[in-house]
Formats: sequence, structure tokens, C-alpha cells
Amino acid sequence: MAKKSKIAANERRKAVVRRHAARRAELKRLIRTGDPETRAAAVRELARQPRDASATRVRNRDAIDGRPRGHLTKFGLSRVRFREMAHRGELPGVTKASW
Repeated sequence: MAKKSKIAANERRKAVVRRHAARRAELKRLIRTGDPETRAAAVRELARQPRDASATRVRNRDAIDGRPRGHLTKFGLSRVRFREMAHRGELPGVTKASW
């Protein structure tokens, strides 16, 4: 189980990313396609935004206990939790491989 403070900080980051997403996308488009003056202004404004406004600051965590490592995106679970739930038959369509 991850610390509650780490889980809460990650949720805060998700909210900040959502709040700034549209403006960041617009600034990045201006940086790619604008003339040099517009590009420089967009770069400065992008640098003034909060660090946590970048989507790369959000950490993928297990939906149940917040474990940050071994995250399986398709299920939103860590490898440990996935294995436990699969063995108990709690994940529809998931079967144990055999060869």
C-alpha cells in the first residue's frame, strides 16, 4: 500500500493537468507552427505554467492500493494485484496461461 500522501499528491497533479491541458496544447501548437516571435512568447508562457501541469508528472498507480511499480495500463492494476485477482477469478476474460 502506497502512502496516502503520495496518492493524494498524484490526484492533485491529475487535477492540475486537466485544468491546464487546453492551454498547454495551444501553446505547443504555436511553438510548432508559429513565427519566431510567437514561438518565443509561447515558450516563455509555457515555462511560466506550473510544473505539475505537464502530463508526464502524473504517475500511473494501482487503482486499489496505489502501488506505483509494475502497473498494467489495460487493467489499472499493479502486477501483484492483477495476479491475485486473476487467480480468484475476479477479472472477466482473464485465464491462467498454460503451455
